[in-house]
Amino acid sequence: MSKTIVIVGFGPGVSTAVAEKFGSEGFSVALIARNQTRLAAGVAALEARGVTAAAFSADAGDPAALRGAIAKVRTALGPVGVIHWNAYKGELLGDLLAIDPASLRAAFDLSIVGLLSAVQEALPNLKAAKDGAILVTNGAYGEINPMIDAFVLGAKAEGVALGNAAKAKLVGLLAARLKNEGVYVGEVTIAGVVSSGGRKSPDLATIDAGAIAEMFWRLYKARAETRARIA
Repeated sequence: MSKTIVIVGFGPGVSTAVAEKFGSEGFSVALIARNQTRLAAGVAALEARGVTAAAFSADAGDPAALRGAIAKVRTALGPVGVIHWNAYKGELLGDLLAIDPASLRAAFDLSIVGLLSAVQEALPNLKAAKDGAILVTNGAYGEINPMIDAFVLGAKAEGVALGNAAKAKLVGLLAARLKNEGVYVGEVTIAGVVSSGGRKSPDLATIDAGAIAEMFWRLYKARAETRARIA
């Protein structure tokens, strides 16, 4: 039976590489994002590779819309075997001590509420698959490290950092909760800038998106380690 991977937060870079990798391994691919033009292009590119693909428009920070989209995936492509969470909100907030604390809510709506909603909606399928998986893209801004903290403050990326840190904790909790139920949970933390269309950063390591996709595939197949880091 064909398996389906749902990629939430589809765009260029990591999620495109993951879609291509899992598609090449026989998965049908469901793409979820807000940008319908990007979704249509993603489906066309995958179909050109011989991959069965479909697009579903939804805001990853809106639990009802997200759960509705995953329900549509089941109807269109069959049971969900893998969730790949790649949703990201990178807005800058300014001085941490001067911002309205309520402005941080969006970071947690995406990193925690959205991710958990997607997992809950797909969980019956993931358990029934016997080799279901939840794969999460994360960033090094959330790591507990004084040098990273200083960098985050300079970049005014506090919302991203707090969202990443909370997401890492949720990954650990999900892994512990589901380890005896046949559902693997794995996270790849990216410590650098992902290459996309030749883009490079003069200040941070540039990491090939294909290498990240391969790391996700190895985690999925081995189903042993919860966390991996690439720099």
